[in-house]
Amino acid sequence: MTHSLQFRLSASLSLLIVVVGLVSGVLSFVLAFQDAIELQDDQLREVAALIFRQNLSQALVASNQGVADIDPEARIIVELLQKSAPPGAKGPLAGLPADLPDGMQTAIEQGVDWRVYVRTLASGTRIAVAQQTVVRDEIAMGSAMRGIIPFLALIPILVFTLVVLIQKMLKPLKKLAVELDQRGEDDLRQIPDTPMPSEIRPFAVAINRLLGRVAQSVAVQRRFVADAAHELRSPLTALSLQAEQLEATELPPPARERLAALRGGIMRARNLLEQLLSFARVQEVAMTAPQPVALLPVFTEVLEELMPLAETKALDLGVSDVPGSRVLAARPELKTLFKNLVENAIQHSPVNGRIDILVRRDQARTVVRIDDEGPGIAPEYHERVFDPFYRVPGNQALGSGLGLSIVKTIINRIGAEITLAYADPETKSGLRVEVSFPA
Repeated sequence: MTHSLQFRLSASLSLLIVVVGLVSGVLSFVLAFQDAIELQDDQLREVAALIFRQNLSQALVASNQGVADIDPEARIIVELLQKSAPPGAKGPLAGLPADLPDGMQTAIEQGVDWRVYVRTLASGTRIAVAQQTVVRDEIAMGSAMRGIIPFLALIPILVFTLVVLIQKMLKPLKKLAVELDQRGEDDLRQIPDTPMPSEIRPFAVAINRLLGRVAQSVAVQRRFVADAAHELRSPLTALSLQAEQLEATELPPPARERLAALRGGIMRARNLLEQLLSFARVQEVAMTAPQPVALLPVFTEVLEELMPLAETKALDLGVSDVPGSRVLAARPELKTLFKNLVENAIQHSPVNGRIDILVRRDQARTVVRIDDEGPGIAPEYHERVFDPFYRVPGNQALGSGLGLSIVKTIINRIGAEITLAYADPETKSGLRVEVSFPA
């Protein structure tokens, strides 16, 4: 989590917003509190100015006695400052000293803090306009809090909006990473030049250049394999012809045995070259666009080519197809895929064995299953058998170890899935290959 750019960016900016918000909130609170206090001081001054203009000093004593207040604590008290208080004076400010200087000040009377404004009228009478400090502070506190509550409530909204915006801005990078991660090992296509942030574009350009260099290197290697296999065809064909001509001559039995071994080796070498050429072709970028292909004609064509090989073992090949079953693929690749699977089944099946090819529709997918009666493949080798030239230990069948590698390359290209299992789980024998095609 700490290595995530999105997390660090979101955490840093969120912390910055919180700190700035709190500092701004404290400053706003202090300023609003001071403004409220000054406003209340101005109210005291206005009351004193009103008394000065209207000459209301004679009615002050009567007005401060016996008046029912809605909020006695919040009221503004006006008192005359006299050296000797009149009999019966019991006001809250009756004990204020008469020699208080003019102006705004704070005084304590009967254990209560008061904010007092003293002014001398034109008649020489001195008045005190006062309000309890606690009440003033509560009013100022409420006013300041009402001012900063919306501001404080905005902080989590800003943090949430910031996180969402960062996620949205980094979405193209995540999308690009997912796209690259889902590619197969042979997919070296350039990253599409779609609109992306300018900060990400240099990485995309660098990745495209790297992909280009890798693709060029892989193409050189594949061309070398294909060219080498193609060049070896001619000498092997010549050797095969020489062996056929030699077989027509009179040879002693030991020489004929060695000639048979020689012809078998030549045949295996020719099969290996054909597999190498096929492997090189399927690794190239597909030139034929995928299209719906009927499965039954492909099976028919494959079986016609492999029937002579199956007849040498007296194998029983059967096809059970779902009428109208089609898959989305390039027909040449589909033929190569099934030819390698069926040929692999023929090579590993015993004499008088049986090979079944079944097609079924499983939900939104079309599944092709090929069962044989060979030794099967143990689960621990299911991943390794798709590696080029890998052969399961103890396998005595003839082959190059490229058939399943070719199959896997085609499977990855067309977006299908392949699974291996025992055809007979109880005896752990036979191989069951299932190829699942998307709808």
